[in-house]
Amino acid sequence: MRQMINLNQGWRFTKPGDKAIDVNLPHTWNAYDGADGGNDYWRGTCIYERSFDTPEIPEDGEVWLQFDGVGDSCDVEVNGEKAGHHDGGFATFRFEITRLLHRDQAAANTLKVFVDNGKNDRVYPQLADFTFYGGIYRAVTLVVVPAFHLSLGYLGTNGVKITPTVLESNLTEAKIRVESKTEEMIPTDRIAVRLFEKDGTLISEADGADVTFKLENPHLWNGVQDPYLYTVEVSLFRGDEDVPADCIAIKTGIRCFRIDRKQGFFLNGKSYPLHGVSRHQDRRGMGNAITDLEHDEDMKLIREVGANTIRCAHYQQAQHFYDLCDEAGMVVWTEIPYISQHMPNGRSNTISQLRELIAQNYNHPSICVWGISNEITIKKRYRKDMLDNHHVLNDLCHEMDPTRLTALACYATCPPFHPVAHITDIVSWNLYLGWYIPGFFLNDLWINFFHFLYPKRALGFSEYGAEGMPNIHSAHPKRKDQSEEYQAIYHEYMLRCFRRHPWMWATQVWNMFDFAADARDQGGEPGMNHKGLVTYDRKIKKDSFYLYKAWWSQDPFVHIAGKRYVNRCGNETEIKVYSNQDAVTATVNGKSVQLRKQDHTFTCNVPLTGDLHVSVQAGAASDQADFHKVSKPDPSYKVKPSHKKNNWT
Repeated sequence: MRQMINLNQGWRFTKPGDKAIDVNLPHTWNAYDGADGGNDYWRGTCIYERSFDTPEIPEDGEVWLQFDGVGDSCDVEVNGEKAGHHDGGFATFRFEITRLLHRDQAAANTLKVFVDNGKNDRVYPQLADFTFYGGIYRAVTLVVVPAFHLSLGYLGTNGVKITPTVLESNLTEAKIRVESKTEEMIPTDRIAVRLFEKDGTLISEADGADVTFKLENPHLWNGVQDPYLYTVEVSLFRGDEDVPADCIAIKTGIRCFRIDRKQGFFLNGKSYPLHGVSRHQDRRGMGNAITDLEHDEDMKLIREVGANTIRCAHYQQAQHFYDLCDEAGMVVWTEIPYISQHMPNGRSNTISQLRELIAQNYNHPSICVWGISNEITIKKRYRKDMLDNHHVLNDLCHEMDPTRLTALACYATCPPFHPVAHITDIVSWNLYLGWYIPGFFLNDLWINFFHFLYPKRALGFSEYGAEGMPNIHSAHPKRKDQSEEYQAIYHEYMLRCFRRHPWMWATQVWNMFDFAADARDQGGEPGMNHKGLVTYDRKIKKDSFYLYKAWWSQDPFVHIAGKRYVNRCGNETEIKVYSNQDAVTATVNGKSVQLRKQDHTFTCNVPLTGDLHVSVQAGAASDQADFHKVSKPDPSYKVKPSHKKNNWT
C-alpha cells in the first residue's frame, strides 16, 4: 500500500539579504508586505531546505515528491541533483525521486527548493488586482508506492478519471465510467473498482482499467438542497494477492446541467438560478498560506450567506476547497490566472496551467464551468495572438472535457461585440456601474443592450461590487466614499436589477472576502480591496452580508444595519433592518415603531434625541443596537483620501 509522509515541518528558509530562519509549511514571505500598500512587496527567489530520512521502499517501488502549491515557479533539488522544475503557482505537481535518494537509511537526504515569484513575461499572473504571494504555501508530501500503482506522473492527478452521465430526458438511468491509469502492469495484475452509496453500502463492483457502472433511479447531486455523493474505490492487486498494492477512494456526484439563453441555469432538468460569490483564498497575517481550517471557515460563511455558486478567482484553489464545494452543493466556475494582459511568451504556460486545472479537478461534480481568462483586454497589445490563444484554450477544454462548458470574464471597457467575448460557450462581465462609474441604472441598460444585440448568447455578471469598510459610515452615503452604508445601497439595487433579468446564467458578487492588493491605496487601509462582504480576517460580516443572507438564505434571522455607525448627528436618523422573515417588529427606547418593508429591507426614520436603544424581532430571531446623538459628524467615520494613484492598473 502507498505511504503518505507529510514534510510540512522543519524547513530552513532563506531570503536574500536576510538571515535564515526556521519555518513550517504552509508559508509565504509576503504575508505582511503583500497587504500593506505601496506596490512594493518583495518578489524574487527564496530557498527552502530540509532533510528527511529515506523511507522503506517496496521492491521496485517508487518515491514521489508532491507539492500542492508553490508560488509561482520552482526548481527542486534532492541531494544536490535536480529533481524538476515547475511553472505555475496554483496546481499540484510531482517529481519521481527514487534514484536520487540515499539507499543507506542512516544517511539523511537533503531537499532544496528554489521558489520564485519574481516578475517575468512567461508565467501567469503578472498583472492583476491581487497580490502574487511567493512561497510553499500548500502541503509537501512524500508519496511511496509499490511497483504496481496508480499513475502519479500525469499532470498531478491521482490516476483515476470518473465520468458520471445522466440525461435530462431520463433521470432514472445513469452511468458512471471509471478510467484508471497505472504503471508496471502485467497480465496477472488486477484492477478492482467498487461503487458505494453515501452510507458505505456497496452498490456494484467490476474489474478493469475502464469500467462503467449502470444505476437505476440514481440519487442525484442536486445542489445545495441535496449534494449527494457516491464513493468510487479503485484497488490494484498484484497477481493473486489479497491485499491491494495500491488503493484510493474518490467521491463523485451524478448530475446534468445546461444553460438556457432565455431561462438561465438548469440543474437536473429544473430551473436553478445561480446567485453567489467570488472567492480569494488569502487572509490577514497569513496571506495565501492557509490550512484546511481556514478553507472550512470560508465555506461555512459562504453557506451561511445562502450562495449556491462560487467563482474560484482567479486561479486553481486547494483540493480541500473543491471537496467542500462538492459536499456543500456549490456550482463552481474555476479558472486559470490568464489575466489582464496577453504575454506571447506565456502562451505555453496558459496551456499547461489549464491542462493541470482540468485534469486535477475533472472528478469534482461541483465544477460546471472552466474559465480560460479574466479581463484579458485591459492591455490591448498582441490582439491577434491573444485571440488565437483563446481559441486554442477553448478547444483544449472541450478536448479534455466535453462534459462541461467554457467561459471567460470580460473587463468593463470591453464592448459586447469584442471577438474575445464570443469564443467560449458562455460569457460574463465584470461591471462596477454605480461604483467606478456613476449611475446604478446603467446596469439595467447594459444588460438589456447586450441581450438586444445577442439574444442567443448566455450572459452573466462575474464581478460586481463596491468598497465598504466597517469603520467608515455616512448618513448621506456617496459613490466611492467606502462607507458600509453605500456598499449596502449598491447591493440593494443590484439584487433588484438581477431580479429584473432572470435569464442571466449566473451572478457572482465581487467579493465574498476582502483581499490583499498591494498596489491599491484608496485611503483608510492601503494594500486592500474592500469589496468583500466579510473582512480580510473573517471577523466582521458587513451589512451587505446580511442583505444577501436576507435574499438568499432560508435560516430565519434579523439584523439591524449600521450597528457600527453609533455616533450620529441630526434631528432624526434612519433605522434599517434586513431579514428573510415576512414581518419584523421594532421598538426604540421601548416604544413600538412602524417599519416600511421593501425586498427584505425594513426601514423607518425616528427622532434622534440622546441615546437610542433599538430592538427588533422576527419570529424567534431578534437583534438590538445602540446609537448616540452627537453634535457634529464623527471624523473617524470618514475615509482619508489618498493622494497616490489608487487604481491597481
